Parts: sequence; C-alpha cells; structure tokens
Amino acid sequence: MRDRFALMVRWAVLGPGRIAESVVADFGHVRDGELVAVGSRSAERAQAFAQRHGIPRAHGSYEALLADDEVDAVYVATPHSWHVAHGCAVLEAGKALLMEKSFTATLAGAETVVATARERGVFAMEAMWTRFQPAIVRLRELLADGAIGEVRGVVADLGAARDLDPEDRLFSLDLGGGTILDLGVYVVSLAQMVLGDPTEVHATGSLLPTGVDGEVGYLLGYGDGRSATLRTAFYQTPGAARVLGTEGWVDVPPRFHHPDRIVLHRRGHDPEEIVAPPPGTGYSLEIDEVNRCLAEGLLESPTMPLADTLAVQAVLQQAADQVGVALHDHPR
Repeated sequence: MRDRFALMVRWAVLGPGRIAESVVADFGHVRDGELVAVGSRSAERAQAFAQRHGIPRAHGSYEALLADDEVDAVYVATPHSWHVAHGCAVLEAGKALLMEKSFTATLAGAETVVATARERGVFAMEAMWTRFQPAIVRLRELLADGAIGEVRGVVADLGAARDLDPEDRLFSLDLGGGTILDLGVYVVSLAQMVLGDPTEVHATGSLLPTGVDGEVGYLLGYGDGRSATLRTAFYQTPGAARVLGTEGWVDVPPRFHHPDRIVLHRRGHDPEEIVAPPPGTGYSLEIDEVNRCLAEGLLESPTMPLADTLAVQAVLQQAADQVGVALHDHPR
C-alpha cells in the first residue's frame, strides 16, 4: 500500500450535496491527493458538479463510481441514513472510506461499517474535521502537557437557526435529520476527545412535527466526578466550548468546531491567546490525514480512530432513544 499511495491518492465524491460542495472547494489545499471522479444517482447532477469543480469523470450511478479502477479513496457525503449502505459498498469495492459525520444514523449501523472495514482490511475514517484543525491540535497538546492541571469537564454548545421545512433533509426523519446527528456529533466528539468514553448519558430535548429533534441537552458522566454539559439546537447559540481543569481552563471561541484560535487561562497568569488558523476553510486537513495514513499503510487514523467513532455514536444513540427520535439506517 505504501508504493500504491506513495505519490498521489486519487479521490472520488459519492453524493454531490451541500456538504460535498464545501469539502471539494477546499481540495486546492490538499497534499498528496487529487480529485478525479464524482458519482450521483443522477448523471446530470454528477456532470454539473464535475463541471463546477473541474473533476475529470462524472458517473451517473454509485455502482459505476465504485467500479472505477482509477479511484483509490471515496468521500461519502450522502444523508446519514444511507451511510451504512454506501460506506459498506465503498469498502467492499476495496477503496478507502472517508465517511461524512455523523458516521451513520444508528450505533448498530456504525458497528456494521466498522466490522466491514476490519474484515476487509480497508482504511475507514469519520470525517470529523474538527480534530484536525490546528487550534484543536494545539488544545490537545496543552492538555497533554498539563497546562490546566487535571481535566475535569467540558462545556459546549452548537446551534444553527433553521426554519422548519419538511422538504429539507435536516427535518426529515427518513434522512437522519435533527440536531443529534448534524450538531450533536460535534459536541459529543469534542467531549469524547478530551474526557474519553462516558459511563452515563442523560439527554432531554424536544421533537419537531416531522419527528426529528429540534434541541437536545446532554449531560455525560464519567463515574469519577468528571462531566460534560452539552447542547445542540435549531436556533442560534454562541457555538463556544470550554475545557475545565484543576489549574485553569481553555476557551475555544465560536464557532468551536472550526476555530482559528484558543485562549488559555492559567491560575496566576494573564490569558494567552493562541492563534492557529487552518489552510482555507479547513476541510483539506481531514483529506490530508487519510492520505498520510494510506501512505503509511495504516487502516485507521490515530487521531480519529474507529473506536472513538463508535463511542460517539453510542452517545448519540442513547440521546436519540431518550429524547424519542426513531433513528434508522436504510438497508444495504
């Protein structure tokens, strides 16, 4: 695999929707990778996407895309409820998988995709771009160095103003809509990155007329007094995060899921602002990580391992169950 990916990883997009537009627009910052193909259920949509982004080949079906021998890795950007079917198809075609977050709609679905990746011996990673932002990398370094003492808590919120539209994917239960999968994955992944896997999950929220959640509050417990207090909503919130320690804290200013700076507060010291912007918007960094892992012959990312994806998905599943959201994956 080292020789195969020594020079350039050939990428394709499966599902040219809204998030794919943003990710592909950042491809000019990608190292050791090139975008060579796009696949859609609509040949016209694939061709239009390819023309907008200068992609050489457009496939009018997912099957045709996965049969393309000139593709090494596939970024899956279809709705959450289709991730199991499409992710497994990518892996079974022997192509590396970068799956848009949340990884799947359900915990059982995530377990299926992870099992397929491991059985097939093919690389897979959740596209949690936050973990690769330079400011968040610096945050992890500070915590590891004990800059704020023992880490005891995380507080984070993420809300986006959205008017109810039953025709929009965000409000469709069948397509995995709601704040849990679109926004909750961010706050929970941050808490899991900092504190590890929780032992308790308590969630409360409200449902919209379409059956998806419109807001959720999460309290994660760790059995030793550590905790994470999180919130997501389809109304505007600051979008800030704070990591609390026994000797200080670190603020991640809005919007914390793609920050350009953090602020370190230590007892007895003035606040220290650390500016660390990403290249472009920041999506290229997750692509770079996949390319690096493939060049090194890795099957998982050490920064976003599949075990972390499963731990986060378990929290999201418990939150959905407690709030009453009937999440499901479409069959393969």
